[in-house]
Amino acid sequence: MSNLPSADANKRKKVTTHTLRLKKSRGETITMLTAYDYPTAQAIDQAGVDAILVGDSLGMVVLGYPNTLPVTMEEMLHHCRAVARGARYALLIGDMPFLSYQVSTSEAVRNAGRFLQEAGMDAVKLEGGSERAETIRAIVGAGIPVMGHIGLTPQSVHQLGGFRPQGLTLEAARRLIDDALALQQAGCFSIVLEAIPARLAELITQRLEVPTIGIGAGAGCDGQVLVTHDLLGLFDRFTPRFVKKYADLHFEMARAFAAYKADVETGVFPAQEHSVEMPDEVWNALIAGG
Repeated sequence: MSNLPSADANKRKKVTTHTLRLKKSRGETITMLTAYDYPTAQAIDQAGVDAILVGDSLGMVVLGYPNTLPVTMEEMLHHCRAVARGARYALLIGDMPFLSYQVSTSEAVRNAGRFLQEAGMDAVKLEGGSERAETIRAIVGAGIPVMGHIGLTPQSVHQLGGFRPQGLTLEAARRLIDDALALQQAGCFSIVLEAIPARLAELITQRLEVPTIGIGAGAGCDGQVLVTHDLLGLFDRFTPRFVKKYADLHFEMARAFAAYKADVETGVFPAQEHSVEMPDEVWNALIAGG
């Protein structure tokens, strides 16, 4: 029997944006992880995690791009559909890729709608502060829940000068507070705070009515999110300092692949138990030319 918690055994209900608001009001911590495929979504859902983000981080950890900028709408929708087939209870959030919401408000609404209509998501996430408020209002006005994202915003990596912590100066910290309040006012149901000082993240969390989800932002947020490939040790290119590795599956995969190669080359695999047998009478008749 599996030791993993069973969603059915726990009589788990579908997580909604309202669920996250209730958890904040009760002081209960929110959990979120990324997923990009059916089996991972199944496992995360079975573990009872509150929300699954189909992040554009898939560009780096799944598709091998140098950053998230090349990820397209079609790629995002493809992976979202797979995740939606695997997760039954978690709140599902699709990450809007670069240039899917920056060009025009009407295009942003249309693309956001595709995540719900075509890909089975419950909500979308997009990056940016007060400059995105009008776009967020329009998307929310169309009936589409929006999660905000400020601090280190990977789609602005060139503008930020690389993957660097944000909010380290007085001016930058004040701007992040203003951005968080603007996103809340625009209708975001939650806001991701990435790579900002822990004290600043806690202050923002205290000032907001909507829940915050931290990644590299300390323990003072209402919830936490990690890229699953980082957590599992599957992404070997680099590991952010704020990641806790719970496994080293890249090493385990390399070990298993090397063992398979050795077994095939030495004739250990496949063994008799891995082979399909033909009845003797059929074999004898075949050999006899029958």
